[in-house]
Amino acid sequence: MRKLFLLILFTIFACAIAVSWFDNMVKKPLPIKQDFVINMPQGAGANTLAGQLMQQNLLPHEIMVKIAIRAYGFDKKLKAGEFLIKQQMSLLDILNKLSSGKVIMHKITIPEGLTSQQIIELINNNELLVGTIDFPVEEGSVLPETYSFNKGTKKSDIIKQAQKSMKDHLRNIWQERKEDLPLKSDEELLILASIIEKETGISSEREKVASVFVNRLNKGMLLQTDPTVIYAITQGKTELGRSLRRKDLQIDSPYNTYKYAGLPPKPICNPGIEALKAAANPLDTPYFYFVADGKGGHNFSKTLKEHNQNVQKWLKNR
Repeated sequence: MRKLFLLILFTIFACAIAVSWFDNMVKKPLPIKQDFVINMPQGAGANTLAGQLMQQNLLPHEIMVKIAIRAYGFDKKLKAGEFLIKQQMSLLDILNKLSSGKVIMHKITIPEGLTSQQIIELINNNELLVGTIDFPVEEGSVLPETYSFNKGTKKSDIIKQAQKSMKDHLRNIWQERKEDLPLKSDEELLILASIIEKETGISSEREKVASVFVNRLNKGMLLQTDPTVIYAITQGKTELGRSLRRKDLQIDSPYNTYKYAGLPPKPICNPGIEALKAAANPLDTPYFYFVADGKGGHNFSKTLKEHNQNVQKWLKNR
């Protein structure tokens, strides 16, 4: 009985030492020489984590990871994604981070003025996003912005997020619009903003360009804006790749604002917030015309005579 008692006591003592040693090993900073990334795919667990830590030569044996996950209650708590592992982190620190869901966030920027087809191509070319965009993306429905996402996010989720952002901003900007605009709905505001976006990339000019189109709409004049004709030719699927020709202005399309009065039926691109605000709050100006000044901006004029003079200046500068 004495020997049995001593054996039990020794076993308890040995187990206590083993538990203490293991707890110390789990909480001890790992020999991480430099920060690195652990990638946990959807459904990955102890084996995936252990393999990546072993590749970094951070553990004597992968069984430590499996025991630690069980012993410290991390079963079914590990999240999918990319996680930044920093120097001085312990195995327990790593398990806590992987269960917290604090993944590395990436960014994708959608520039202003792209067509929906161009945006789809931009998103499809991002190797960190997964899946397909299996639904039509209406022109003008996506708000150009920088969006954050973690590796493995669905491409369709980026589109849906950008569409919601456009819907929310458009609604708010429409509610704060200037009185007596010749626009019947927020959809018409979106169409006008898309034209403004294509006509100028200079922030200080957007409200002035907007005033020209608003003045023309109020007078019942043709908008005569080249970007709508380009869209009539390309349908937003490709770049025109050349200058407009005189015969292009005769194309029979509702997007041809040299031929048909009023706004085109749909947006011609996806405008940014500043273009939307300019369409909703144009400056009060007497201008009905504008043409490139050859220096990146535009010259504005009240009369056709002044406009023709500005055209001649542009041709000379070019």
